[in-house]
Amino acid sequence: MEINECALTFRKYLPFWDKLEDSDKSLLCDNSSLLKYPKGTNVHGGSGECTGAVLVKSGCLRTYIMSETGKEVTLYRLYPGDLCMLSASCVLKAITFDVFVDAEDDSECYVIGGRVLAEITDRNIYAENFALQVAVERFSDVMWVMQQILFMSFDRRLAIFLWDEISKTGQNTVHLTHEQIAKYMGSAREVVSRMLKYFAAEGVTENTRGGVTVLDKEKLRALAMG
Repeated sequence: MEINECALTFRKYLPFWDKLEDSDKSLLCDNSSLLKYPKGTNVHGGSGECTGAVLVKSGCLRTYIMSETGKEVTLYRLYPGDLCMLSASCVLKAITFDVFVDAEDDSECYVIGGRVLAEITDRNIYAENFALQVAVERFSDVMWVMQQILFMSFDRRLAIFLWDEISKTGQNTVHLTHEQIAKYMGSAREVVSRMLKYFAAEGVTENTRGGVTVLDKEKLRALAMG
């Protein structure tokens, strides 16, 4: 791997980069790999292993938890410039639960060696502060998901999900099946289908082949706002 290519990317996305000694910059690049993940590939498989910190260069990753019965709940998505620290349990010792990370689109990521990153954060306060800031932001994302599951009605949760999807893509159609939406939301396909039938009756959405099209954004937004 070209050190210059690595340094260029890290300087762009890691705020503490210019606060590192040259030796630590070289150490970080020497222990980082630029990997390509085709859509659907598992990047981090849970089980408490320390994959390392994953910096998204292109594409999109989905981070989720899974129950013993295989039910998934999406915690958050990662886009170019985002860093996943939950896959680096050797950096953040307080991580005691398993998370999974999949490539939602064809993605290219730098996987930073967890133990080297841990060494650098131990001796560089700027790197440590950044790691903690990222962890806090991700924790906030997780708490938002838990708040939805515990305290929000399903129609509002589904409206929020659809709103987030069309906001992300800039399209009116969410190209996900009812089963995929249920998987991402940690629900059952029958529940999703029943609620989308209600949305369709209200003129909010319509079911299309392999997707859901939003017909009335204002109504959807009102449902999402509660």
